[in-house]
Amino acid sequence: MARYRENLPQLSGDLFLTDGGIETTLVFHDGFDLPYFAAFDLMKRAEGRAALKRYFRSYMAVAEELGLGLILESATWRASRDWAEKLGYSTRALAEVNRQSVASLARLRSEAWAEDAPMVVSGCVGPRGDGYDPGQLMTAEAAEAYHAEQVQAFAESEADMVTAITMTNIPEAAGLVWACQAAAMPAVISFTVETDGRLPTGESLKQAIESVDRATGGGPLYYMINCAHPTHFAHVLDSGEPWLRRLCGLRANASCKSHQELDESEVLDEGDPRDLALRFAQLRRRLPHLIVLGGCCGTDHRHIAAIGAACRPGPKAMQEVLAEA
Repeated sequence: MARYRENLPQLSGDLFLTDGGIETTLVFHDGFDLPYFAAFDLMKRAEGRAALKRYFRSYMAVAEELGLGLILESATWRASRDWAEKLGYSTRALAEVNRQSVASLARLRSEAWAEDAPMVVSGCVGPRGDGYDPGQLMTAEAAEAYHAEQVQAFAESEADMVTAITMTNIPEAAGLVWACQAAAMPAVISFTVETDGRLPTGESLKQAIESVDRATGGGPLYYMINCAHPTHFAHVLDSGEPWLRRLCGLRANASCKSHQELDESEVLDEGDPRDLALRFAQLRRRLPHLIVLGGCCGTDHRHIAAIGAACRPGPKAMQEVLAEA
């Protein structure tokens, strides 16, 4: 049974952490070959399952040390039909690996659960196309039909919510929210942006958030930005307009490079964890409703530890990170 599906603790306004770049960590730090960046495929062998446990436990340790809540995102960003078919998964096997990915996180949570530092288990959904390029756009109706299979698997699991990571376009985001609404699953939408702060399809974040809210009756619990560096989007968060209140989370890249540059790179750009943390803290001072903080490409538990230390409540948080820098 899901623990928080009816009462998600991050909605109280307390600060929560989430993880970093799972695929880049597994590839560049742990040495795994991940065809199509499909981390879920590691679930089929003991070595892979052990690596995933180590990965998530590293973030659990950070959250425990800082006394903050944690959102555990399942390793299922690529676990949807088109990507899974490339790896030889049947429809039945795909549904099972989605459920098992969530079950493994629920077991980890049960080992370390504490009321004052809750851990939320989220079923992670990725785009049908590439995370940097939407490719051929679907209608919202087609997106609902496509994503419904994975969302339903999460509804049948212990997942507390669904988070759609690296959404590149408005129709797919809207259709995914419809799928979550049909399955009675709380949904969060995280858009990716280019170096100009706009979606890969050219719309502004304001247009994307307002459009999805109109299409879904304000369906998402909140919105996030991921797979971009703060230098790419900080300038679009200054307007003070009402839509910004819907933006409650950030999962930034470690690198300032563009998506194309990252895609062509054969080495990992880990950036500077302290600099990234200070940028997060500066954004959170301007937008205190940013309640979910994590990383994306190139980040690992070190980056999230620095971000958590810089942004946690208390007057000494920023000074501690500045002193270390």
